[in-house]
Amino acid sequence: MVPEAEVRDVLAELQRLRARVPLLAGALAASTDGLVLAHDTPGVEAEGVAALTAAALGVSIRMTEATGRGGFRELLVRGETGYIAAYAAGSSAVLTLLAEDRINVGRLHLEGRRAGARIGRLVDDALERTPQQPAPGARSPAPRPPQQPGPLPHRST
Repeated sequence: MVPEAEVRDVLAELQRLRARVPLLAGALAASTDGLVLAHDTPGVEAEGVAALTAAALGVSIRMTEATGRGGFRELLVRGETGYIAAYAAGSSAVLTLLAEDRINVGRLHLEGRRAGARIGRLVDDALERTPQQPAPGARSPAPRPPQQPGPLPHRST
């Protein structure tokens, strides 16, 4: 789990992002398995969006693998009244943005990619510093080598 101090930093990043991009209606950071880390999503159920993001992420990862396009970076969905964009945020998180239909999509991508990179660094650094507690009676796993920031890892099918 991500420590409270980093969760506050992630929330602050989401709020700065919404202030910079006027037609951004909501921003959410979640773990790749669909748990909300922080959100600024007025009028939207954050837990549901995080779970749907995790499901879309799974399909997106399979698509990039099946087509030889490398690791997941981003996903854009356009509905009748706006956009949903998801960006890789380090190795264990994803940033989901909700935008109005009139938004400049290039600006959405620019700001989303930058914010995703910053959130990814915050989350990945926090997880590296936080000792993982094994379940009672479980053997400790072998130490993992440090990971370089980048795309989300591939999920096996």
